[in-house]
Amino acid sequence: MPLSHPRRSALSEQVIAALRNQITSGEWPVGSRIPTEPELVAELGVARNTVREAVRALAHNGLLDIRQGSGTYVVATSELAGVMHRRFAETDPRHIAELRSTLESGAAKLAAERRTERDLKQLDALLVRREEAWESGDAEVFVTADASFHMAVVAASRNDVMTALYADLGEVLRDWLRGDVGEELTPESYLDHGRVVDAIRAGDAQAAAVEAASYPMQCRTGRREPGAGVSARG
Repeated sequence: MPLSHPRRSALSEQVIAALRNQITSGEWPVGSRIPTEPELVAELGVARNTVREAVRALAHNGLLDIRQGSGTYVVATSELAGVMHRRFAETDPRHIAELRSTLESGAAKLAAERRTERDLKQLDALLVRREEAWESGDAEVFVTADASFHMAVVAASRNDVMTALYADLGEVLRDWLRGDVGEELTPESYLDHGRVVDAIRAGDAQAAAVEAASYPMQCRTGRREPGAGVSARG
């Protein structure tokens, strides 16, 4: 993506826009390390100071995290997502789980009413990927796959505002899931998400809403307990 060379401020803005596009398009997903400064200089065809300025601007806006000696990582997909991540990083986990339950229940209900065949194929594929991630035993891989599945459920609601809000809360929800899953996956804590897909496919809005709302409220054994509080992953 070579850039032209107008005045310095405009060029810096072009670099910021180019880097932001790599993030928002999914080329650089959340959690990934972006190319090094020399690599970006070569790719963009601009001066090192211009690249450095752009990276710092995106770090200031909350999209990137510059880690000394490690590299620069994507931590959010938008400025608002970055703000959300900073604002709610220390929030009571129960409140995050309750918010997730509320959003996903409403989204699943709408998904059952509005989903397309393409949505169903996406959900099926991501459900398989989630199961494969669990079998891998890698907690971070599972967190990413699980988050992608839940995002697809919300996207199937065909409600752009709800989908955008959920996406902006994405890293907050992933942090909560990381804390709940821990560093090691155990068979006792696996939760099957096939039922919510079945309900969405069948067009059963009430069942889809109930299934989606129940996931954050299930205990680590995977059993649903009547009246249980919000405490578990998945």
